[in-house]
Amino acid sequence: MSKEILRAEGLRKVFPGVVALDGVDLRLRTGEVHVLLGENGAGKSTLIKILSGAYHPDGGRVLMDGGPVALRTAGDAQRLGIATIYQEFNLVPQLTVAENLSLGRPPRRLGLVDPKRMEERAIRLLGQVGVDVHPRTPVARLGIARMQMVEIAKALGLDARVLIMDEPTAVLTTSEVERLFTIVRRLRHAGVAIVFITHHLEEIAEIGDRVTVLRDGRSVAEVPANTPQDELIGLMVGRPIDQQYPRRPSARGEPLLRVSKLTRGGAFDDVSFEVRAGEVVGVAGLVGAGRTEVARAVFGADHYDSGEVRVRGGRLPPGDVHAAMAAGLGLVPEDRKGQGLVLGASIGENLGLVIMREATRAGFVDRSRVRKAAAEVAGRLGIRMTGLDQEVRTLSGGNQQKVVIGKWLVADAGVLILDEPTRGIDVGAKVEIYQLINALTESGHAVLMISSDLPEVLGMSDRILVMARGRLVGELPAAGATQDDVMALAVTEVEGPRAR
Repeated sequence: MSKEILRAEGLRKVFPGVVALDGVDLRLRTGEVHVLLGENGAGKSTLIKILSGAYHPDGGRVLMDGGPVALRTAGDAQRLGIATIYQEFNLVPQLTVAENLSLGRPPRRLGLVDPKRMEERAIRLLGQVGVDVHPRTPVARLGIARMQMVEIAKALGLDARVLIMDEPTAVLTTSEVERLFTIVRRLRHAGVAIVFITHHLEEIAEIGDRVTVLRDGRSVAEVPANTPQDELIGLMVGRPIDQQYPRRPSARGEPLLRVSKLTRGGAFDDVSFEVRAGEVVGVAGLVGAGRTEVARAVFGADHYDSGEVRVRGGRLPPGDVHAAMAAGLGLVPEDRKGQGLVLGASIGENLGLVIMREATRAGFVDRSRVRKAAAEVAGRLGIRMTGLDQEVRTLSGGNQQKVVIGKWLVADAGVLILDEPTRGIDVGAKVEIYQLINALTESGHAVLMISSDLPEVLGMSDRILVMARGRLVGELPAAGATQDDVMALAVTEVEGPRAR
């Protein structure tokens, strides 16, 4: 039996109107991977923020090496050897990768920051996680997956005794997950205690030793990592889930979205496809394949060099988001916090963002109309909230994602592009979003769904488009297709420009 390094006893945390934790216990041993499992809103984020010094508990205590400790700041936690990789990246976009990896503790020479040693240190840490990024690259230029690997490299540089990883695999490809698991196993062998949060249930038995399940702010069970998934789901959500991917095929209508020969140098080349009313078209591919770049270009967020986009037969001008929205096109971006929400605004304000222009007359916004539409959609989606005036930043990840999708329901967008729609969302919230996708297609909408989760693509799509190196390399009917079929296309070598 390995030594217990950290113990949380009866932790309680109350926010205005919300009891986030109500008597949570956690026992963490050296050389183990302890999985923390629970729905969005179960209290996982609050717990790890207490352990990392970001929050101070209203009750209970934390012990390390058998003695009580005060974790008043993140600095306190780091001095005790606790490092945290948050789901929301803790990187400074304007700084380089090397500067981020040495943030707060840069190497110095004669009292001045030593850029050469900083870069050497960055190369060593990036090598440990196997990511090919130049140390002088600004973080703002990185995609989400590479940002995640930089975050992991940053945590490794702290030489932590306790490493907390919040959804580290959410945006990684299969090969990147395998690389991460190799790092985790190496750290476990070196005696590091790891708290691992994931919504991918298949990962638990592969990487975990024990599991603590949270539900409604309480710790409800501690079980072995090889506990069957059905039992874990039952503990986590308190109810059975019969189907993880409940796709209900709908009658297909006319093409609502047509993309023809779309090209942007260095990003994607000659991409053509269509999405019909009543269908879900999945888009699969490795990180860097150009999926998100195509989605942004279709929506008008980015320009393209040639080709055309048509919605309901009408051609959209390139690089014009307002024209895309007016035509009934909506985009749910992969980075919901950075691009999909105004975090300082209320739930009602976020839900009403898209219709704000049409609800304005003579310079005045018809707030009652916007609020009524927002309330209707919030109720339809079952957003867990105290009211429309609650700040959207205080919601769980699953409820935030409902708000991002909900604003397009308020606007009645006929074509919805979903980029990683369930990233960082628990199994219960995922099923709710899948049911929403079914409702959309049953009412004649069209959905283009980009996802790195292959079971999700296979389970919720009618057709699957596969991209590799900026090109569309194949199309598969979802019925009968396998993960191996998709991956065989995703690793296809293609001629021509390679996506960034």
